[in-house]
Amino acid sequence: MSVRIAPSILSADFAHLADEVERVAQGGADWIHIDVMDGRFVPNLTYGAKVIETVRRITDLPLDVHLMVVEPERYFDDFAAAGASSLTLHVEVAPHLNRQINRIKELGCLAGAAVNPATSLETVREAAADLDLLLVMTVNPGFGGQSFIQASVDKVRRARMLLDASSSGAVLEVDGGISRDTVRDVWRAGADTFVAGHAVFAAADPAAEIAALRERCREQV
Repeated sequence: MSVRIAPSILSADFAHLADEVERVAQGGADWIHIDVMDGRFVPNLTYGAKVIETVRRITDLPLDVHLMVVEPERYFDDFAAAGASSLTLHVEVAPHLNRQINRIKELGCLAGAAVNPATSLETVREAAADLDLLLVMTVNPGFGGQSFIQASVDKVRRARMLLDASSSGAVLEVDGGISRDTVRDVWRAGADTFVAGHAVFAAADPAAEIAALRERCREQV
């Protein structure tokens, strides 16, 4: 199973954003994760299309855009045009999930659905076969640097079973509190893509941290 490490620029130093992105790209990152927050769905407020455009100019890596916003469909066209590779919306604000997934795909992006820690996986079951990405939040979204919710490991395991039962080829991503101490558990549970913000950008050597996360995603003999 492929392992993807997706550093989140939520934890980057924005005074040196180009250097930060370049550093993790050269250090072995597979994707760059961009958290968009509107101050409504989550308490925090971050950035929009201009930052996506900026990061797109800096790197050729896929831009994994996570929409923590209400009415996410309002952003699809602008973010796709700005250079997003994938757009992931939250099922908690997606009453027409299939329609929204189809629109994202029409725009040429991979389509993802995210579920908060207290949100049932049943909310994505009927759309699982159409997803390109399923994101299981392992913290309550809105802030970086939070502690991993240990009960998420079983949820990731059940998410893998759901995708397999739906014959879905979707990426299974986890986001929140991912570090050397937690990544192996969710990898063993079936996740293949790992968002790591604080763990990577706060490290003295981001390349070594990315390598360490990847190393933990293999069975030890």
